[in-house]
Amino acid sequence: MANNVLLNSIEHQNIKVITERSADYGDNVWYALTFPSEFKSLQTYYPIFFNKDANTGAFFPVALFGFEQQENLFLQDGKWDAAYVPLTVARQPFLIGNQTFVEEGQEKIQRVLHIDLDNPRVNTEHGEALFLEYGGNTPYLDSVANMLEVIHHGVNDSKDFIDALLAHDLLESFTLEVGLNDGSSHQMIGFYTINEDKLSELSADALSKLHAKGYLQAIYMQIASHGNIRHLLNRKNAKQNAT
Repeated sequence: MANNVLLNSIEHQNIKVITERSADYGDNVWYALTFPSEFKSLQTYYPIFFNKDANTGAFFPVALFGFEQQENLFLQDGKWDAAYVPLTVARQPFLIGNQTFVEEGQEKIQRVLHIDLDNPRVNTEHGEALFLEYGGNTPYLDSVANMLEVIHHGVNDSKDFIDALLAHDLLESFTLEVGLNDGSSHQMIGFYTINEDKLSELSADALSKLHAKGYLQAIYMQIASHGNIRHLLNRKNAKQNAT
C-alpha cells in the first residue's frame, strides 16, 4: 500500500532516495506506461505497443521490458542495462499531485510533488538527498520535478494521440508467439499496434494533420520499435543460458 504525502523540506529534510535499479526496489516490471513524445528515445531499446484498460476500455502506450509478469530483462547487477530509462520508471518514488490555493480571491490549482514514504527506495541513510543542508532543493530533486512535469504533459498529450489513432482506425490487436532456445514459448496477448495497411491508405490531408501534431513521427517510431523484439528475445535466451 502506497503512503503518498506532500513533499516538504521540513518534515522530509533528511530523506534520501536510492537510485540503483533492482527487483528489490520494484523494478521487476515487464512494461511501463509511456507517451508519444518519449517514443523517439525509447525506440532505440524497447518494443513499444499499446495496452487496453480492462475496466475503462482506454488505450495507453507501453514500453516492453520482458515477456511475462515480473520479468525485466534490462536489470543487471543493480543497473539498468540501457542508456535510457523510461520516465515513468525513473520517477519512482515520486508522483505529481494538485494543490488548491486562493490568489487574489480566485481559487487556483498548482502541481506539487508527492513522495511514497513506503517505497523501498526511501530512507535516511543511503542515496540522493532531496534538500540542501540550509534549505532549497538539491539538483536531484529539481531533476525529478522536471521529469514529472514532462510526464504530466506527455500523459495528457497521449490521450489526444490515442483519440487520433482511433479516429483513423489505426490500432489493431497484436499476438506474438515467442519461441526460446530451450524449446519453451511465451504468447503475448492483449497488446495492440499500428495497422500499417490502414496507415498507408490515409489521405494526404489526414497525414498532414497527424504530422502537424507530431503524431506521425510517434507512429513511425512505434513501428520501428518492433525490431527490438528480437533484441529482447536475445536477452531472454542469454539469461536462460546463464542459469
